[in-house]
Amino acid sequence: MAYAVQRLPDDLKKPRSFAAIHSTRKILREHRLHTVCEEARCPNIGECFSRPTATFMILGDVCTRTCRFCSVGKGRPIPVDSEEPRRLAQASKTMGLRHVVVTSVDRDDLPDGGASHFAEVIRALRKISSETTVEILTPDFQGSQGSLDLILADPPDIFNHNLETVPGLYRRTRPRSYYERSLKVLEYVKRQRPTLLTKSGIMLGLGEKREEVYPVLQDLKTVDCDIITLGQYLQPTRHQLPVQEFVPLTIYEEYKKYAVELGFRFVDAGPFVRSSYNAAAVLDTLKQGPYASISTN
Repeated sequence: MAYAVQRLPDDLKKPRSFAAIHSTRKILREHRLHTVCEEARCPNIGECFSRPTATFMILGDVCTRTCRFCSVGKGRPIPVDSEEPRRLAQASKTMGLRHVVVTSVDRDDLPDGGASHFAEVIRALRKISSETTVEILTPDFQGSQGSLDLILADPPDIFNHNLETVPGLYRRTRPRSYYERSLKVLEYVKRQRPTLLTKSGIMLGLGEKREEVYPVLQDLKTVDCDIITLGQYLQPTRHQLPVQEFVPLTIYEEYKKYAVELGFRFVDAGPFVRSSYNAAAVLDTLKQGPYASISTN
């Protein structure tokens, strides 16, 4: 089903440096790598590629699930590329990254959901630079604790798994995904590795009500999640769900204030906030003290 793509408000448009984007894309193409920045049509791509930084997307560019907010391709995935971890690590070195963020498509076709490949990527990054910090943004692995254990044996610096939206919108936006299962992923990771920073995020503007957002923040605090992000959903193409609301800045401030009061270690909220946006700065800020939060973007 196709939907009309709404015209973005002027304050949700960002300038792009096409020369900088081309330079970063050249490195990515040389190493045959995908990024969620490109596949999900992130509005921050010009800013991030200019630094340069990117969020690598492993395990191919075809997803086995059909989330209706996401523009990543759906269908039958390609076989796992065993050389991808090495190429990714080399690309991160070429780009001069000190903090690497890695996500993936869902791979429900694999016995471990791709967890062992995540583990290989972490090891490859640590091998090429022991000073590089690593953040992973994972699927739910269908709730498999065994899959999570493969990653937690040699854990990243930050483990991120997004709830994406409120429970009442899961059936419409995230077929084959379950809110409680995602919460249990975060809970299990923190229970197994209490000192590992955990992170999650939700999109706003999909039709959620304010009274539905507060319980999500409470649930994340209950499972001892450390870092949360809240950003505006933007319709990538006419094939994804339309935006129901462009959320006012005052509402982001309201949610942020509530999250700070709940005691999260770091809160980022604003229209351009994404789960991996300014990820290196988040970790740097956390290293400065026991609690931190940055202003709305």
